[in-house]
Amino acid sequence: MLELESFKAGRLAAMVFAMAIAFSPNLARAQAPDPGPGADAPAPAPMPGQPAAPNGLARLSVSAQFAGDRKSIRSGLNWRVLSENADGASSRIVARSSEPEPAFSLPPGNYVIHAGYGFASGTRRVSLGQQGLRDQVQISAGALSLAGSIGDAPIPGTQLSFSVFVPLQGNSEGRLITSGAKAGEVIRLPEGTYHVVSTYGDSNAIQRADVKVETGKVTDATLHHRAAKVTLKLVANTGGEAFAGTAFSVLTPGGDVIREAIGAFPQVILAEGDYVLIARQEGQVYSRDFKVESGSDRDIEVLAK
Repeated sequence: MLELESFKAGRLAAMVFAMAIAFSPNLARAQAPDPGPGADAPAPAPMPGQPAAPNGLARLSVSAQFAGDRKSIRSGLNWRVLSENADGASSRIVARSSEPEPAFSLPPGNYVIHAGYGFASGTRRVSLGQQGLRDQVQISAGALSLAGSIGDAPIPGTQLSFSVFVPLQGNSEGRLITSGAKAGEVIRLPEGTYHVVSTYGDSNAIQRADVKVETGKVTDATLHHRAAKVTLKLVANTGGEAFAGTAFSVLTPGGDVIREAIGAFPQVILAEGDYVLIARQEGQVYSRDFKVESGSDRDIEVLAK
């Protein structure tokens, strides 16, 4: 009788143990079979903050910053991504963008990132893996904003144009960077010193200055002209009606032609100094000497006598 009771108790204990194995999550995981070295591993997760790229491609996210103070560049960028051959030579452009912080979906491989910032730029070589990559390009660049004045009076921007040169040894106008730049225009340039030529009007009212551009900064430069606007007239009497169709020539005292114009009262902007005005009308030639004083706009009349 005791043997029968012991047998029943043993069977009950075995059943309880079997049920514990079946319903215990920890024991069930412990008993999971080993998948072996040939089993597929789960796909790696993308980098934190990196959106997943399409199959077979990886995500390359880029941004730019000024080399001096490490501030992010938020505008004015033009990006190019070039594939790189096995010998390290860049071969062709595979992606472009003008966004501040673009993201490109590209096959894994080696690339050259080029960030253009006006006349400045920066490059960086990267190796893009399947997990994606974030990278930054540093650019040693600033910007230049130009204006002009007569004394304390600003010159209207429509009457000004600027040329910017990189000085070379012994030659301030060594290499032209840009011409025809307008007042207030932001000219993005590599860090350095530049020679600026400001032209007021379209004659000889010209000023020059050397300006330093610093990384991460916009340099505001105002060039101060000494010039005036004169209105040319051929009249029969002082203060009289101007003759239409008159051909005018403005010369230096030495005879060099500064400006020519045709009309009843053409306007000419001239640098401060002495001039000779010649007026031609119906085969007759008339002349007079006159002086231009900075900031003194006035009429210059030639009497037809």
